[in-house]
Amino acid sequence: MHEPDLLRAGWDLLQPRLPRLLLAGVLGVLSLCSALALAGVSAWLITRAWQMPAVLDLTVAVVAVRALAISRGVLHYCERLASHDTALRAAGTARAQIYRRLAHGPAEAAMRLPSGDLVARVGTDVDALADMLVRAVLPIGVAAVLGVAATAVIAVISPAAAAVLAVCLLVAGVVTPWQSARAAAAQEEVARQHLSDRDVSALLALDHAPELRIAGLLPEVIAESQRRQRAWGAAVDAAAKPAAIAAAAPTAAVGASLLGAVVAGIGIADAVAPTTVAILMLLPLSAFEATTALPAAAIQLTRSRIAARRLVDLAPPAPPVRPAPQAPRIAARRLHADVRSGHHRDHAVRVQLDLEPGDRLAITGPSGAGKTTLLMTLAGLVAPLDGQVTLGGTALEALDEHELRSAVGFFAEDAHVFATTVRDNLLVARGDCEDDELATALERVGLRRWLAGLPEGLATVLSGGAQALSAGQRRRLLLARALLSPARIVLLDEPTEHLDAGDAEDLLRALLRAPGLFSTERTVVVATHHLPDDTGCRQLDLALAVAADLAGAGSRDAAAEQLIGQRGVGGQP
Repeated sequence: MHEPDLLRAGWDLLQPRLPRLLLAGVLGVLSLCSALALAGVSAWLITRAWQMPAVLDLTVAVVAVRALAISRGVLHYCERLASHDTALRAAGTARAQIYRRLAHGPAEAAMRLPSGDLVARVGTDVDALADMLVRAVLPIGVAAVLGVAATAVIAVISPAAAAVLAVCLLVAGVVTPWQSARAAAAQEEVARQHLSDRDVSALLALDHAPELRIAGLLPEVIAESQRRQRAWGAAVDAAAKPAAIAAAAPTAAVGASLLGAVVAGIGIADAVAPTTVAILMLLPLSAFEATTALPAAAIQLTRSRIAARRLVDLAPPAPPVRPAPQAPRIAARRLHADVRSGHHRDHAVRVQLDLEPGDRLAITGPSGAGKTTLLMTLAGLVAPLDGQVTLGGTALEALDEHELRSAVGFFAEDAHVFATTVRDNLLVARGDCEDDELATALERVGLRRWLAGLPEGLATVLSGGAQALSAGQRRRLLLARALLSPARIVLLDEPTEHLDAGDAEDLLRALLRAPGLFSTERTVVVATHHLPDDTGCRQLDLALAVAADLAGAGSRDAAAEQLIGQRGVGGQP
């Protein structure tokens, strides 16, 4: 995507309120015009007072100086209020759009990124994009209006001085910011990458501190985050050097403009009043006030462009909606899969299975075998490398999003627990549940005593989200969500992890027997490391499936027959 297209895409994400943005621009122009008028009136007052007229001749000018000085500060404050209100609302709109695009777009757009990078994009990059309004768009607009106004006023007194002023304004307001932005672009890209890497390391340390501490890697991860922080600071400092150089250019332009005004003033001194010459000398000082923010505005445009590119890569705009034939309604909830599942072809497994309504299936295998990826493939969250998953004879990608999610639900082992009430954490699964139904679900997953011990019951706030629960309580709470969900096919990823062996086996039996925790009409697929011998359900061992896939088609059929005979598997791996 070209650079202007990136800024246009960023503008579409922000969707700023144009009336409020125009109001901020008008207030900014009025504030600097007050400064321009203050310089002119002050020059007239100083020169006129030197001539020692009657005091009454200066009264209006004195009052005007006070009024302009006060109005400048008041107008600038009002402009800050309006512009920041616009930017904050635009940032909220951008985040809402990104969340909406992620929710309705391909799941791999977010799943392929580390959580730290995702947080950096939705957090820091959106802020950088919204800063474009306050630090780039408004300063550029205000400087353009003020420059034209100042040049016009000077032209009335001296066209030659106005020409010099116009050239100096172009140098300070166009050439210098352009060079500053061009030099900062490469440095800022490096700084942004360091910032993302820092957030990835920090979140890795926060999310997996116990495991890293046991493995002895926590200090190394923290040190990496600190190193990335220092590298980010160094890159930002390097990116600021062109801005520092550009900040000196307006001072040189002011000096050149003043010299031009002095020369022009000397030339017209005999033809105009001394007060006019004084105005000619002081006006350029205020005319350049708006250009001092333009180098920073140009660098901000560069940062916002980079942020827009990262946000568009994360959540590209949805293609235009075209009329399409309605997908047939699913008469039977039969799930069929004949896919090669995995993120890379070198680490993929061929899976063939059929799940009728009410079936129970256990997917086993060591860590890294691909259990989670297979569940996400069956849920339509990750596209298979080859093959297709169908529901009632209809491909998952042809189904309406709402229809698919009401039919198939994937429940991750690390699903988020929100820092809100227990009730709200359960209503995430289905919003129309009554308190009795919520309490029953918690009781069925073994959290009755825990709920009874909460000070406010379902209204108790889980401060810190998952930190308010033990690992086992978190798994049971997530399992209660699955019970409450409307999905007819439930895909559970490690639902008994972090439970003691006895409780884990009891819970797995309740999940994989019909009837059990789930009704006989609902299909249940569980990915787990360990499976009790007496569940009586079908089993798919991914380790054997991988071995059979590597051995070839003939060996795969033999392995499948052996697997069916030993494990009672209904589908082929």
